[in-house]
Order: sequence, then structure tokens, then C-alpha cells
Amino acid sequence: MKVRYARSQSRDELEQILGLQKQNSLTFLSPEEKEKEGFVTVSHTFQLLKRMNDVCPHIIVKDKNRVVGYALCMHPLFAQDIEVLKPMFNEIDNHTPPIEKYIVMGQICIHKDYRRKGVFRGLYSTMKISVAPEFRSIITEVDAMNTRSLQAHYAIGFKELKTYHFGGREWHLIILK
Repeated sequence: MKVRYARSQSRDELEQILGLQKQNSLTFLSPEEKEKEGFVTVSHTFQLLKRMNDVCPHIIVKDKNRVVGYALCMHPLFAQDIEVLKPMFNEIDNHTPPIEKYIVMGQICIHKDYRRKGVFRGLYSTMKISVAPEFRSIITEVDAMNTRSLQAHYAIGFKELKTYHFGGREWHLIILK
């Protein structure tokens, strides 16, 4: 498998991200698929995805011209733009000691055919290199029901900052330094 990691640069790449996002949406998958394969919680609009990309380009992995995975870069400037993520930013802001110079990985998703092949690790490795030295940490949160995603994040070195409840769900706020 020969894939290439890069920063998102075109409208077509952003549209492919949205297509992959839709295919793996919490509302689109069966309960069995959610448990086995994981899921994404947030659905972005093209406009928001582009604005986020303009500030800090997203990390993508491509097979030829096809986006087969992504890790969204979400600068704290967008803390109030997605309702379900507002509590996460509040938890980060209220953390002691304060967390300085961080970027949020706003969502990660990999096409089914490319899972269990190191792509998840490759996306985060590329993200760490791409956002340094401007950012010292990558923070994200994972729905406690998404055990596949939690295990994958812990396996590459994420550490738990805290667990909290919001909207009837349990969230794990995690950090990679």
C-alpha cells in the first residue's frame, strides 16, 4: 500500500473529507458497525471546514488522487463554532494547570479499506510534525462509546486529561504532547 500524507490544499480534497465524514457518521452507521469500526460525531459544513483549513490546513492521506483518511486541525479560534465541541473547549479552558499552545484534532477518520494498516499513526505523526513548533500539544476528545477510537489514541501515546459528562454522554478529553 503506497499512500501519501499531506496538508489539505484544494476544494476537491475538502469535499472528499466531507464525503468520508458522511460515510462514517454516527447517524449513518448501524450499531454493529459503530462498535466494530468506530464513528465520527460531528458533521461539518464546507464553509466551516474551509475556514478551519485556511487557519491550519488539515492533515490528509491520499491513495493516488483519493483522500482515504484525514485528521482535522481545529484552532482554538473555532471554539464556539460547533455546538457539541463547546463543552470540550470549556474543559480545556478550565484545566489546571492551563494548557498552552495547543491545537485540537477536530476529527479523525480513515476509509474502511485502509484501517489497521498504520494510517492512523501516520496521520498523527504528520500532524505532530506539521503543527510544530507553533503548537506543543494536540488535544482531542473521544466519546466513551467509541472504544475503537479510544484504544487507538491510547496506543499512540495520548494521555487522559479528564473524563466528563455532557449531553447524556461520557467524553474522554485526551492530550498528545
